[in-house]
Amino acid sequence: MKQYFLFSIIAVLIIFSSCNPHKPKYMANNGSVYGTYYNIKYQSPDGKDLQNEIDDEFRRYTLIFSHYEKEATITKINHNIDVVPESEFTKCFSRAEEISMLTNGAFDITAGPLINAWGFGPEDRKKMTPEIVDSLQTFTGYTKVKLQDGKIVKENPAMQLNMSAIAKGYTCDLIGEFLAKKGCENYMIDIGGEVVAKGKNDKGKVWTIGIREPNEDPFSTDLNAAVMLPDHALATSGNYLNFYEENGKKYAHTIDPKSGYPVQHSLLSATVLADDCMTADAFATSFMVLGKDKGIQIAEKIPDMEIYFIFADENGDNQVYMSEGFKKYLMK
Repeated sequence: MKQYFLFSIIAVLIIFSSCNPHKPKYMANNGSVYGTYYNIKYQSPDGKDLQNEIDDEFRRYTLIFSHYEKEATITKINHNIDVVPESEFTKCFSRAEEISMLTNGAFDITAGPLINAWGFGPEDRKKMTPEIVDSLQTFTGYTKVKLQDGKIVKENPAMQLNMSAIAKGYTCDLIGEFLAKKGCENYMIDIGGEVVAKGKNDKGKVWTIGIREPNEDPFSTDLNAAVMLPDHALATSGNYLNFYEENGKKYAHTIDPKSGYPVQHSLLSATVLADDCMTADAFATSFMVLGKDKGIQIAEKIPDMEIYFIFADENGDNQVYMSEGFKKYLMK
């Protein structure tokens, strides 16, 4: 009787296995979003490729955050069209305002007109003068815009929002949440260098992300360091690729919202490790505005944040500063 019962169990298991041919499988999806690339790797619990569903998610977020899209929520707000923003928009906006306060205005999603005027946006570069900078600053400043009764209220109708320095990171978080709902326990999401990782890769090892050596060759693959990401987010911002020279002077794409001018300091790149990519993304940009010393001072006050700065010393040689906690994530 026991032998018969054991045989029955084995037979049922064989039948069940034959009816469920789908097994966990690592998938790799890639494409473009927000004017940059995305690379996503994940272990699909049933072996299903989620590329189409992921692209649907990206299309939805593009219609919220992309100021290049005419029908996007942010575009409607910029054009003063009455719109009730989605919960994703209000969450991102609120976090942006918090980080603006924590950085004393170094992070500012209203600085778009200044960025454009200096030649780092979709518009033609202007011949900048102190008068032009002053005039642009009359309708920039994070304290001049707020969320009130579920809508964005601007102090000046000419104000323009640009969330590109936080929305990519937040979208990494959102795609991570999407994959988790699909039962994925192991995944890595990279959107233009902003990264969220959870679990392990297809070799059973912790996801490892490289920090690029700051040089002006856009095709360089030289790495300064490799970082292990066990259930963390990582974002890097730098000035070494996006700049121009005029009259012998180099102008970097990072604009200080408070002064209205491109930054002039020794910090070449700022890498931030945090629990979520929205935070890492925004602070990486903030630290590029603040510079090394002020960036270190603020980072030390933020819980669960680690930093890795590459800067030029007085001789022009690249040096590294990293927080004590960052060291444990470095691949030896």
